[in-house]
This record gives sequence, C-alpha cells and structure tokens, in this order.
Amino acid sequence: MISPDLSGAEFRKSSFSGGGNNCVEVATALPGLVAVRDSKDRSGPVLTFTPSEWSAFIAGVKSGEFEI
Repeated sequence: MISPDLSGAEFRKSSFSGGGNNCVEVATALPGLVAVRDSKDRSGPVLTFTPSEWSAFIAGVKSGEFEI
C-alpha cells in the first residue's frame, strides 16, 4: 500500500474541543482524501478516508448511529 502525500495537509480541530489536546484533527483540503489524526500525537499515525466515506461517517454521527 502506498502512503498518501500529506505534506500539504492543514489539520484543524473542532471548535467544540475547547482548545484542549484531547481530540482529533481533520484535514479536508486534500485531493480525494480526508485525513484524521490524534491531536495528542501529531507525528503519529494518520487515518485516511475518501470524501464519501467521511461523509457517511459524519452522517452516522449526526443521526446517533454511534451512541454508546
């Protein structure tokens, strides 16, 4: 598997994070790719998704599909 080029990624945190470092950061301005990383480990692993996969995940979150 080829690792995507994330050198131009601009990660951002949700405004709901309260400025803390206990959340995820998302980069969406990548061609055909959405990247997600842990804000506590910015040099650690990055998960990548297609825009349609990311949209499906966000829709699931908004509909309560992942409530515990």
